[in-house]
Amino acid sequence: MATSARSRLGAAAAIEPHEACALVSSTRDGLTAVEAEARLRSDGPNALRSHRAHPWRVLGRQLKSPILLLLFVAAGVSVFVGEGTNSLIIGVILVASIGLGFVNEFRAERAADALHDQVRHTAVTLRDGHAVEIDVTRLVPGDVVELSIGAVVPADIRLLDSRNLSCDEGILTGESLPVEKAPAPCPPGVGVGELSSCVLMGTIIQSGTATGIVITTGPATEFGQIVVGLGTQQPQTEFQRGLGTFSVLLLEVAVILTTLIFAANLLLHRSVIDSLLFSLAIAVGITPQLLPAVVSASLATGSRALAKRKVLVKRLVCIEDLGDMDMLVTDKTGTLTEGRISFTAALAVNEKAISIERVLELGLLATETDFTALPVSTIGLNPLDAALWNSPLSAAVHPETYRRIDSLPFDHERRMTTALVECPEPWQRLIVTKGSPEDVLRICTDVPASAQALLSSQYSAGARVVAVAVKAAGEVRHLSATDEIGLTLAGFLVFLDKPKPDARDSLERLRQLGVSVKIATGDNALVAEKVLEDIGLSSGGTLTGSDIDAMTDADLKIAAAAATIFARVSPEQKARVITALRHTGRAVAFLGDGVNDALALHQADIGISVETAADVAKDAADVLLLDKDLGVLADGVIEGRRIFANTIKYVLMGSSSNFGNMFSASVASVVLPFLPMLPGQILLNNLLYDSGQLAIPTDTVDAEQLQAPAHWNIGYIRRFMLLFGPISSLFDFATFALMIFVFHAQQSEFQAGWFIESIATQTLIIFAIRTRRVPFFRSRPSVALTLASLGVVVVGVWLPYSPVSGLLGFLPLPVPFFLALVGMVLAYLVLVEGAKHWFFSRPAQALTAAPNRRVRGYRHRIDRRSARFTPKSTAGTFGPSGASTAARQWGHGTNTSSQAGTPQRTSTERV
Repeated sequence: MATSARSRLGAAAAIEPHEACALVSSTRDGLTAVEAEARLRSDGPNALRSHRAHPWRVLGRQLKSPILLLLFVAAGVSVFVGEGTNSLIIGVILVASIGLGFVNEFRAERAADALHDQVRHTAVTLRDGHAVEIDVTRLVPGDVVELSIGAVVPADIRLLDSRNLSCDEGILTGESLPVEKAPAPCPPGVGVGELSSCVLMGTIIQSGTATGIVITTGPATEFGQIVVGLGTQQPQTEFQRGLGTFSVLLLEVAVILTTLIFAANLLLHRSVIDSLLFSLAIAVGITPQLLPAVVSASLATGSRALAKRKVLVKRLVCIEDLGDMDMLVTDKTGTLTEGRISFTAALAVNEKAISIERVLELGLLATETDFTALPVSTIGLNPLDAALWNSPLSAAVHPETYRRIDSLPFDHERRMTTALVECPEPWQRLIVTKGSPEDVLRICTDVPASAQALLSSQYSAGARVVAVAVKAAGEVRHLSATDEIGLTLAGFLVFLDKPKPDARDSLERLRQLGVSVKIATGDNALVAEKVLEDIGLSSGGTLTGSDIDAMTDADLKIAAAAATIFARVSPEQKARVITALRHTGRAVAFLGDGVNDALALHQADIGISVETAADVAKDAADVLLLDKDLGVLADGVIEGRRIFANTIKYVLMGSSSNFGNMFSASVASVVLPFLPMLPGQILLNNLLYDSGQLAIPTDTVDAEQLQAPAHWNIGYIRRFMLLFGPISSLFDFATFALMIFVFHAQQSEFQAGWFIESIATQTLIIFAIRTRRVPFFRSRPSVALTLASLGVVVVGVWLPYSPVSGLLGFLPLPVPFFLALVGMVLAYLVLVEGAKHWFFSRPAQALTAAPNRRVRGYRHRIDRRSARFTPKSTAGTFGPSGASTAARQWGHGTNTSSQAGTPQRTSTERV
């Protein structure tokens, strides 16, 4: 079927546009709504992935932890040698770890699904002869689609008409330069990269406009076949890589300790089976078995908190990336300003020659919409043009009496729009240009000195300004860039976008979190500086696009670090600034919503956009704000850091306590004539202990832990483990001496005594490790963590007296033991508190080591872009397997042909 779809696209590319329409049983006027619905039912939605919370997929992710692999091995060995109690306890641990992780992650993914359904990715298509906006997943073959600059192409489309069209096809072919496109048929049998009369799903309109007819949708498209071929596995984040490194560290320690213990016990001529089981119990005991569950619970808690604040995190682990951020580069509109652009005035540079009303009329003529059809549609217009048409002042002029002959759409190189129009009376053709004042003034002749003064006064007032120029067209029939010269400046169109009242407070919150804020804008530097002045943000200086172009990369790293404003910057210049800032060792986030922000979003450590953003910006982002508010972003930063802090609490507490206990057990197994704790008792000890820590995700976090991002530092964790683990062992050895020399304990009494002491010390130590402050007095744990920890201690003390004590191999202990136990626990907590203050006072123990530089790879780009082609949950198109109807029809196993697939994979490093 995939070959047939590719053949159909190739056939459509090689014939005339009207023949391509007939190929899919449609016309240039598109489909009727009834026909489109019928095709949607028969062909399925234009969807690539469900991105729904699928139970089996979530469950599969729970089974990938190296820690769980060790548990499965231990359970298998226990069953093989007939140790039913051990295998039962390990089974309970496995079920708890996998089950809790599954429940939390599944709930969090369902919450993310609900947020995803609030974000719309739309396309403009003709239905019943009228332009309408529909969800991209509802496009069908035969739909006629309108495309403009910045759009992500929603299907494989045969061009019907185009104007100065170029397309970025890097995601398909690896080519870094835009490819020109036109409706003229291309030769039969050419490769995907040479289909000049077609635009392909997932590629980006770099410049120009076009109308085309949909040939193939969903997995039948070229992009869809790549997505299906790569599967559903998502690329790892820094947090996931850190977890993986930590798991490897624990496995290394477990293997070394297990081997030594097993060898030592064999040398002492002990039973091979008993020695093997005890060694496996030690290996299991040193690992924090519920780490996957704790991480999932933390991320689920964070996702629910962010959901309440209308923040959509495309992947749960991106919450951690938010916490890493220590620098934010943002656009100005909608973040520092209200984002409600309003047209305020038209200014004429010479009212005797061209009136104010005429300046406004010329400005309307140079917008990219059909002004002859009333009422004028503002669908798809940029915010400035939409504000111009929606202004009451526009009702006084009548551009509908003009006829547009040709136009040059806006692009980010020229930064202007030009129209060739025919005047109604007297007959005359005019070339009208509207765009950035600096660029328009450069193509004008005889600009009066008063014009620059007028422009500067508007900039100083914080207004956004667009220049309008005009000239007689003469015999010009078709426009080209060479016609944009020798114009007469008519005047300026003035727009206002007020600063947000709460912008100052939001910036102060980010500052307190250690996040520095910089502005990257296409506006004039004076406008940006005025906005910063109005909201009280001090500026470290301004770099313009021309300044950036004049710098080497080394110079830009220094200058960009000092500057606060980057003004009149192109998309490439924004991306270059982001790259320079990342090389200074900062974790840089970029917030943008425009077409010209996509490159910078891809370059940033974490890309942030908004629901109302351009398609290409939403595609490039990791996080979407359903409300464009820096205050919401500050909430996200806090949540990310809180999750990391609580995860590290569990890691530090679990690794140090487990290491200490297992070291104690290892030494005692060699010295004592019996095992200090049976394998089943060790496993039960760890199960109880870890269960009490499942409340860690609910714990409060000290303010100082939120003031700066923290990163995985395996050296730090290792040093912590090697200091606090032996401290735990000191009190274990004290317990051994107490049981043998004071109470003259038998084996079962000895094991019960150490079981209780171990549970008490390693469970209560969380209250010291969870904070750098004095616990309880200056830092209070959450109620849930307090109750859970104390409950575990109570259960541990009760077990030797319970009905199952004989099954577990315990005997009751005398009362004096518990008096000694209280004294040892208090002494242990005091010693740990002293060691903690010594440890954290050393500069080498900072947990803020910079992570490795992130790399945005090919799989990452594919994953983010394919997310837009996901039906809403109400579509009802997904079955148990999670595949869309179309995906089931076209097949999941199809890969790209060598013609399309090989360049894509080998060129990913260049893209």
